[in-house]
Amino acid sequence: QVQLVESGGGLVQAGGSLRLSCAASKGIFSLYTMAWYRQAPGKQRDLVASITRAGATNYADSVKGRFSISRDNDKNTAYLQMNSLKPEDTAVYSCTISGTRYWGQGTQVTVSS
Repeated sequence: QVQLVESGGGLVQAGGSLRLSCAASKGIFSLYTMAWYRQAPGKQRDLVASITRAGATNYADSVKGRFSISRDNDKNTAYLQMNSLKPEDTAVYSCTISGTRYWGQGTQVTVSS
């Protein structure tokens, strides 16, 4: 069983920054694509960004140029650097090992206007 633990969420003003972390409990992390999703109240869960084991990245159009995903395979950790945050970025952010059943518990990000 693999556990994913997110951290770094919180309340920030519009224009501010946050850095989310996703730590995996086991070493399979380095073998898979990692992804961040978010879900706002009353909305479906959407892909925010993903990063392959080789480091290739993909972003939702809504966050391109503002968010940056990275990973440290030695630490079994993925990161999501979020800059120029907007109120519409408010959501619960969750990480997952793509293609598996493993999800983190989620971390709340709230951006005030």
